[in-house]
Amino acid sequence: MAEYLVKEVSGKMDFKGKTVIVTGSSRGIGFAVASAFAELNANVMMTGTGESVHKACEELRKKGFNVSSFAGDISDAATAQSLIDVTVDTYGSVDVLVNNAGITRDKLLIRMEEEDWDDVLRINLKGTFLCTKAAIRLMMKKRSGRIINISSIVGLMGNVGQANYAASKAGIIGFTKSIAKEFASRGITCNAIAPGFIETSMTDALSEEIKEMYLKGIPLGRFGTPSEVADLAVFLASDKASYITGQVINIDGGLYM
Repeated sequence: MAEYLVKEVSGKMDFKGKTVIVTGSSRGIGFAVASAFAELNANVMMTGTGESVHKACEELRKKGFNVSSFAGDISDAATAQSLIDVTVDTYGSVDVLVNNAGITRDKLLIRMEEEDWDDVLRINLKGTFLCTKAAIRLMMKKRSGRIINISSIVGLMGNVGQANYAASKAGIIGFTKSIAKEFASRGITCNAIAPGFIETSMTDALSEEIKEMYLKGIPLGRFGTPSEVADLAVFLASDKASYITGQVINIDGGLYM
């Protein structure tokens, strides 16, 4: 584990020399996570399915950060492996993998098409499996690494109209615990973050009435921010969290207790 130690500069964590992959990082939580690691001097590989990830990458590059971008469907095994290969070719290694890529296809079960189910499970759960499998081989050789999976509070409590999404996020929780047990002896930790209602484009699209309804169920009385989720991801990737593995950490303002 000594090889993995993250230095602190003036009380602030420093990931200089470490390489972080953040899937689904062109916007929202993923972009916030990528930004947080970049600000702490990490080499960051951002991923997305289209041109938007390259634009997001350029936004961070203009700030002087050491970031690169990769466009592709990580639910495809060859593409997931290519992501790891390109990252190694660019930065020399992979130290942290944040599996954030995900989609929604919300419908009541009776109206949900088989394609709606398959697409969500393929991107959210299979993509997490494929990227982890490809990256963990490198981590095993180094006997160090951090896997951080972005699940959801919906994976713990369910939600009307999100049977496919809830199943995929619950699957990520089971996957996280299994990986934590399999690779702890190799110095690799694996944890899941379960965000509640976070201020993103999805919540922005809600009507004020719907927002008020949701807020009534949140003891802290507000939605969370992507940067708050990013702060948790950074902590879990640091040496300060070296004795934490196999955990699901809710960040939901007390919505689910």
